Amino acid sequence: MSLTGKRTGEKGEDLAAAYLAETGYRIIERNYRCFFGEIDIVAWEGETLVFAEVKSRRTEAYGAPQLAVGREKQDKISRIALHYLSERQLRSHPARFDVVAVMLLPAGTRIELIRNAFELSCR
Repeated sequence: MSLTGKRTGEKGEDLAAAYLAETGYRIIERNYRCFFGEIDIVAWEGETLVFAEVKSRRTEAYGAPQLAVGREKQDKISRIALHYLSERQLRSHPARFDVVAVMLLPAGTRIELIRNAFELSCR
C-alpha cells in the first residue's frame, strides 16, 4: 500500500471510529490483530458485539468503498472474529459485521454505515 493509501486508511478509520462513537457504539478495540489478520474496529452496540471493517477512498474512480469488502475479505474477517470471540470467551454473545464506507472528497467527507453488512462466512 502506498503512503498516500495508508494515510487515507488511517484518516478513514479515525473518522469511522468517531462516527460510530457518536451514534452510540462503544469502541473497545481498534486494529485488533491475530495470526488470521486484522479487524479495524471492535465495538459494542447495546448487547451486540460489532466487528467493523472500514473502507476509505479519495476518489470515486474505483467505485464505492464498501464494494472492496468482497467474499474473500468477508471470509477473512469472519475467521478473525471467531478467533476474537474464542479468545475473549464471548462466543455466546450476539455479534455482527458492519462496514463503514468513508469518502474523503474535495467537496466534503461522506460516511455511510452498513449495519449487518454480511453474515459469518468461513470457506
